[in-house]
Amino acid sequence: MSGLLLIPVVGPLLVAGVLLALPNRPGPHRVGAFATMTVVLVAGLVLLARASGGALVVLRVGGWPGPIAISLAADALSALLVTVTALVVLGCLVAAVGSGDDRRPYFLPLALVLSAGASGAFLTTDLFNLFVLIEVMLVPSYVLLSLAGGVGRGGAGRVYVATNLLGSTLLLAGVALVYGTTGAVGLGELAGAARDEPTVAVAAGVVLLALGVKSALVPLHDWLPRTYPVASPVVVALFSGLLTKVGLYAVIRIYAVVYGGDPGYRWLLGAVALLSMVVGVLGAVGENSMRRILTFHMVSQLGYVLLGVALFTAAGLTAAVYYLAQYILVKAALLLCAAAVRAGRGTDRLDGSGGLAGQRPALAVAFAGAALSLAGLPPFSGFLAKFLLLRATAETGAWLAMTVAVLVSLVTLLSMVKIWSALFTGDPPASSTVARRIGPTLVGPPLALAGLSLATGLAAAPLLVLADTAAAGLRDPAGYVRAVTGR
Repeated sequence: MSGLLLIPVVGPLLVAGVLLALPNRPGPHRVGAFATMTVVLVAGLVLLARASGGALVVLRVGGWPGPIAISLAADALSALLVTVTALVVLGCLVAAVGSGDDRRPYFLPLALVLSAGASGAFLTTDLFNLFVLIEVMLVPSYVLLSLAGGVGRGGAGRVYVATNLLGSTLLLAGVALVYGTTGAVGLGELAGAARDEPTVAVAAGVVLLALGVKSALVPLHDWLPRTYPVASPVVVALFSGLLTKVGLYAVIRIYAVVYGGDPGYRWLLGAVALLSMVVGVLGAVGENSMRRILTFHMVSQLGYVLLGVALFTAAGLTAAVYYLAQYILVKAALLLCAAAVRAGRGTDRLDGSGGLAGQRPALAVAFAGAALSLAGLPPFSGFLAKFLLLRATAETGAWLAMTVAVLVSLVTLLSMVKIWSALFTGDPPASSTVARRIGPTLVGPPLALAGLSLATGLAAAPLLVLADTAAAGLRDPAGYVRAVTGR
């Protein structure tokens, strides 16, 4: 069973290496990429089934002792995120066939390397390997942003690379500080260290600051809306499911294990969460393109997840895990809808003619379902996610947080209505060729992801059980610590 942990990391890297040796061979590239991500998805599902009861799957590469070995571990949270991101990557690969992105040089091998880095970051058990795997994930993202970018990609690429290099430098410095103060970088060895030692708390705080940059949490978010909208919508959808979510996952894991959920820092997490929610949604109000609106909402929705972590109650963490898992699917669905719109109209700006609902009703259904879920309306998963979060805030008496969450949801709904009114209603242009250029490979992935949002809203019990198991592991990480240290 432990060998399965290598599949999401090593599998895509090996296949990417083979594909890079076969340039200009779109057929083998597609077969290799789809087969690899299907295997990764199956491995994720098997690990998820194993972890659903609270068990952990641990692998120490080479059989070395815990503090020395490169260790990977899958609990309910990491296995869930590996599975969800594999789904998103598969959806993006299908959409790339429809948009033509997969015919760009090295697009598919780079996507595989990106997936391997993200999966490894979810599974690793020490801070230094977290840094390494984040870099494995970021290097192909630099190329993809420029490779599949539009007008302004040069300036956006410079901002993206400079910001992430700064974040990486800060992250490595933080890891070095943690090692210098404790002599360890393994999460198991660091359990509770920041709660007990102020110097460790400061050192780990540098790590969290760097991860805040990677996650685009306010006030460290400005790079994201300046860079993502320039990239191809399929690339943005790929980034949305992996890049910022890895940073947020690492924040959650480090706060739970290294800080032991120290209540002295919850006010700070709560403040960042509320600021991210408000700044993100207000930034979306004035935008006039589908990608720009959705990119700002990316910042806003991350705040909801962090709010559940800031509460650090059983209900709050369950809500945060459920919210994060379903949100990755919903956001990818919306961005893949943007990819379909751009393929059909040549732009995703809102000042052109609409009529997409009449021309491509399946695309309209996909967008409507994902948009309603993002805004938190029933019967979609976003409604249950926000209901769980609001209930958790009520239980702790966090009335300000509850009020902000409700108001942000209302503004989010207005943004989704704005997109719907501009692009899907009304009459299409007289010379429109939208119906011919938006094919099944562009419509299918967002429709499937929106369908999953509906399914996890109507039949939420399996995902709720997983979220509850993951929350219990975060609240009491003793089992995780024992498993990864071998003690």
